[in-house]
Amino acid sequence: MAPSIRLSPAVRSLFDEPLAIAVQASFRPFWRLVKRDVQSPFLLQLEVFEGHGERPGRLLAQAQHERAFLRDGVRRVPVREGRIRATLFLPPGEDAFPGIIDIHGLGGGLFEPRASLLANHGFATLALAYYQFEDLPHELKELHLEYFEEAVNYMLQHPQVKGPGVGLLGFSKGAEVSLAMAAFLKHISAVASLNAPVAVTLIPLSYKDKTIPIVTLREHKAKATNSKFLDYSDVIDDPFQAPCNQSLIPLEKGEAQFLFMVGQDDRVIKSEYYATEACKLLQAQGKENFQILSYPGTGHCIDPPFFPLYHIGSHPVFHKRAVLGGEVRAYSKAQVHAWSQIQEFFKKYLTVS
Repeated sequence: MAPSIRLSPAVRSLFDEPLAIAVQASFRPFWRLVKRDVQSPFLLQLEVFEGHGERPGRLLAQAQHERAFLRDGVRRVPVREGRIRATLFLPPGEDAFPGIIDIHGLGGGLFEPRASLLANHGFATLALAYYQFEDLPHELKELHLEYFEEAVNYMLQHPQVKGPGVGLLGFSKGAEVSLAMAAFLKHISAVASLNAPVAVTLIPLSYKDKTIPIVTLREHKAKATNSKFLDYSDVIDDPFQAPCNQSLIPLEKGEAQFLFMVGQDDRVIKSEYYATEACKLLQAQGKENFQILSYPGTGHCIDPPFFPLYHIGSHPVFHKRAVLGGEVRAYSKAQVHAWSQIQEFFKKYLTVS
């Protein structure tokens, strides 16, 4: 089974024509653009200058673009139920909607932009924090799936969430957790995984009497690039080789549908290799509940459309300047395509049986 990217002709045509206007954005170097308060829009000041190059000519036109995260009628509901610390976004109306839990990576805190945007498309979406937020642990020594199980139960008991199962959307460490939830918990119907390790990394993971140890990380295997930043893609021992295979998440135990979305230029983990090998194991078990979408020129971060490329930043584990991967044009294509595929995937599999 070979990973492949599927781009519709309509999507390809958006990027086949040369750009007529160059838009220059000014951000702090190596910082990632993140929207903390989704209740207010991004205000973008667009300016078009005469000519090209580092020294722009005469200002020809300017305009302000407003990008809202919440459409009219979408409700933002803070959730503090039991141990759960989250925000639920509900589409307009009083109907029941397909439910998704959105789990972010190792940045900590409560990350709401992606969940709010999914609610605009008809999904009841729970943005779930799991550390470094309010009274949640500041540092994680072990991840307990019982906390995430509580979030699943909360969603299924909510009157505006359709059953019988929920979907999971995870990025990086959040995708790792999502895959583990599908392996061990009930009522997980579909998992969309963005650049996931398919083994437990950094923090041991437990559920009831079962604990999965972490795969070994070897920082000395980091490579310096020509730009003097570090490439950490080789620091994780291969989880498909003994003894590290004891850290693999037993995906064959799950009944969910899996959508692996991977960047071929991911410099944090070998996400394409991991997804491909994991699907081979599923296939060997007679499973056909998986799909891989592989995006060339795309690094570790796959955000919703129109967020700027974050290709060099702080490594999520070693906290040093690192290459995360990706190049602008290919990444822009991947954003548009991946976002539409996530929605189609959940619409297909989050239905009442």
